[in-house]
Amino acid sequence: MKSVPHIEIKLDSAKEGLRLWIGPHKSDTLFDDVVNATENTEARYQLVEGCYYDYQLNDPDFVLGDIGENIIQQHKRVSNLGVIAPNIFVGTLSIPLIKKSTSEELRVIKLEVQSIKAGYRDDYRDMLELITEKCTDLLLQANSPVSHHFEIDNDHVAQTLYQKFAFIKSVIGTDEFAEAIHRIVSAPVTKWAEISENKDVRNARRFSNANIKEFLKSGNRTELPKSHFLRTYGVETLPERITSIRKSDSVDTLENRFIKHALEVFLKFCTDINSKGIQFGHKRMEYESELLIRQIESHLHHSVFKEISRPTTLKLNSPVLQRKEGYREVLRVWLMFDLAAKLIWKGGEDIYSGGKKNIATLYEYWLFFKLLDLFQSLFTIQPKDISELIKETRDGLNLQLKQGEFTALRGVYDSGNRKLNIRFNYNRSFSGQKEYPDSGSWTTTLRPDYTLSFWPFGVNENEAENQELIVHVHFDAKYKIANLADFLQRNNENRLDEEKIENRKGVYKNADLLKMHAYKDAIRRTGGAYILYPGDKSIKQKGFHEIIPGLGAFPVRPSKENSGIGELKAFIIEIIDHFINRASQRERIAYRTYDIFKNPPTSDDIINESLPETYNANRSLIPSDTYVLVGYYHSAEQYDWIQNNKLYNFRMGSGPESLNLDIETVSSKYLLLHTTADKGSGELWRIVSKGPRVFSRDDLVKKGYPSPRKANYLVVQIEKVLDPEFEKVKWDFRKLKNYTTGRASAYPFTASLTELMKYKMK
Repeated sequence: MKSVPHIEIKLDSAKEGLRLWIGPHKSDTLFDDVVNATENTEARYQLVEGCYYDYQLNDPDFVLGDIGENIIQQHKRVSNLGVIAPNIFVGTLSIPLIKKSTSEELRVIKLEVQSIKAGYRDDYRDMLELITEKCTDLLLQANSPVSHHFEIDNDHVAQTLYQKFAFIKSVIGTDEFAEAIHRIVSAPVTKWAEISENKDVRNARRFSNANIKEFLKSGNRTELPKSHFLRTYGVETLPERITSIRKSDSVDTLENRFIKHALEVFLKFCTDINSKGIQFGHKRMEYESELLIRQIESHLHHSVFKEISRPTTLKLNSPVLQRKEGYREVLRVWLMFDLAAKLIWKGGEDIYSGGKKNIATLYEYWLFFKLLDLFQSLFTIQPKDISELIKETRDGLNLQLKQGEFTALRGVYDSGNRKLNIRFNYNRSFSGQKEYPDSGSWTTTLRPDYTLSFWPFGVNENEAENQELIVHVHFDAKYKIANLADFLQRNNENRLDEEKIENRKGVYKNADLLKMHAYKDAIRRTGGAYILYPGDKSIKQKGFHEIIPGLGAFPVRPSKENSGIGELKAFIIEIIDHFINRASQRERIAYRTYDIFKNPPTSDDIINESLPETYNANRSLIPSDTYVLVGYYHSAEQYDWIQNNKLYNFRMGSGPESLNLDIETVSSKYLLLHTTADKGSGELWRIVSKGPRVFSRDDLVKKGYPSPRKANYLVVQIEKVLDPEFEKVKWDFRKLKNYTTGRASAYPFTASLTELMKYKMK
């Protein structure tokens, strides 16, 4: 591949001397690539996605036609010049050349747009090959309609055929298939074959029964000498030549016949595709099929196949075909071939229609199958819903993997200690129209590429959503990101300015990370959101102390040898272990969230009065969760004792005046004292003991308590509240809902700080 400062394309077929000049805005982004272009069925002149190129036609009566997506940007005043902006398009740009004076389209100019990712051509082939393999595996399942026949829809035949050809090409146009054929012709399976030939009788060494008969009956005989010992047996003449049998290695075996037959079938298919490409004017299908035809013909021209006859039967259960290297790979391809020839893919329009190679979208589809394999291996759950992935249509078996919700796997995971419901979705939408506590998004509808959901076994999914028991983990495929770790380390103000420029070019980095934040913060019950990209470094950012909630990225590369999915697998195992832990902080947060939001707030939950700020000693001062004990003292003597000893006692026993030890009482943080005839009280004390202690009558007497009557009392330690917000404040405790008039007004009771503040006396 040669980088050039500019290119000049001759358009003499449209008009003698007509030229198109193209120059890049940035160096090393324009290439003249004859060799690789031919090999990869691409246009000769190559641009790079996300870059800009000036162009000019040397005749003002000619212009470049619009191809959509604002790729061709004509100058506002001079129409024969402008800018080519491929943005995120990858593949062949087919740009019409139009004569202004007649509005006639004279020809199509083809330019190739490379991906910014190195090695994208191999990635593209490998990913499409895996998708084809997975689809044919699905069709081999017992419940798949592999025996159906389909009629081609002539209205869409060219598109349908090209999609089918793309699947076939990904099966037989691979390096692995070529290597398999090479292994076969280098060391073919042979058998012993008997070869008969006429041989001089004097050179014969071993004789068969047939030779004995020839001695006696064959013509063209020679008389034996008088002294020859055979004359004593009555044999006077012998034939000059007899038939001799020798054994030799032969490649004309059943297995080799099958290999030759398979290649001939593949060749016939590609030849038919080539004819259809010519018929429908589908240049890419025509050219790509020609390359594959030449490749298959080169295999068949090997001398080995010249010695092999046509098969009469196909012995597919042969141990050689099933086990020997080379043979087993061709057998696998043969079994996939018929199924792949039936496959079409509506989602494939996003991948390669109109000459484009949307490798980023293909990466998303490819990752679906990689994740499906991963989750199947981890959870040992059969994907019962996967049968919905292949649908019967008029023109073939349609792969339904496209934008929209698809549940690929669901079931129950049993760790031995806890059972979890598991659900894996592709392109699940989380609606922004539903209100809490329903599933969905707080704002607009969001649709992550992949969502893995966990919730306790035995709980309905809707109920799990309502009770904050479900957790979603989202993944998004980002093929364009090359080095996310490097980006995060350089995240500064200057970098953000660069991001805005790159985003306009279709290269997203910071925006991708922000999208993960959007998933985590907007989609209810999301535990984490992670980018999957073909890089080499993983990033795991924990929200707090545990593995989730979190954000990050994992490298998963389109490689047959080292995809890097092992790191993602280890991460999923960590998440499973986290869900098995019943005492996790996430479980506590989920419960608190449910407990707080299960009921909407009312006017009784509003406090506009001054309160101490919730920091340091008051950090837990949440009014609705902070309780105040309201206690009675009957005399000045008792009040003096309380003030001096900083203790307050409650009666024990079964009487109504005894303290009820419910959770509000035990967790109370304040004590409000009142006495007879009080209409309000400002005697607010803080309870500093961890809980009430039991004092006997003698214990209180020793501390100077005036006239204790009961055998035992509950005692709390207190101190005067000094917060300025409570200074000189009184509360009308008689309006509290648990207050009782009459003699029962001396009975202790509790109230929340929220309720107490509503009756602050002005």
